[in-house]
Amino acid sequence: MGRARELLHGHVVDANDGIIATAGVLEGFAGAGASESTLFVASIAAMVAGALALAGTKYVEQASERERQLALIAEERAELAARPDDEVAELAAHYERKGLEPDLARRVAEQLSAADPLGAQLETEHGIQEPMRRSAPLVEALAGAVAFTLGAAVPFVMVSVFPAALEAWAVAVAAALSLVVTAIVGARSGGTSIVRGVLRTLSIGVGTMAVSYVSGLLLF
Repeated sequence: MGRARELLHGHVVDANDGIIATAGVLEGFAGAGASESTLFVASIAAMVAGALALAGTKYVEQASERERQLALIAEERAELAARPDDEVAELAAHYERKGLEPDLARRVAEQLSAADPLGAQLETEHGIQEPMRRSAPLVEALAGAVAFTLGAAVPFVMVSVFPAALEAWAVAVAAALSLVVTAIVGARSGGTSIVRGVLRTLSIGVGTMAVSYVSGLLLF
């Protein structure tokens, strides 16, 4: 999967979270007999809280990954400075395990090390082709928050447009249709089955809304 498709797939998942989380909250309130104004406030609260929570989670994850990469880079740089021949031998051993003959593996390791010793070690041992940029955690956090908000906007618009008597149904139908669209986009970007993706996403989304609505009925 290309980097662009991988990012698209990830943000589609974030949008799905926005749809399901916000619709689930609203269905729970609707089941409890909440007023139109309460549903409106609840939709905004769910949208804002969810977007901020997702942004915070993504920032922490990406910042931790960047720190891990920086630590690995510093470690590999120190090892190259102290024992360059050992590092070449490690590369050669790696390519031998991949199936190259010892002499060829040694030549490949030497050529890669001559061109970019640190890059060769990082990619071979740790799968790091390009170190994460300083701005990456913040960018990922903002992108996740935007995707979540776009997803959450679907049930929010339904609450804003439809009268209270129809809001629960309007939210459920709009959320289900939106999940079908995002599931198709997610499956195409991820190269997976569209049918299975739609069924999985709808099952989770509809199940969440149904359980939330019934919970609201039972609790109030």
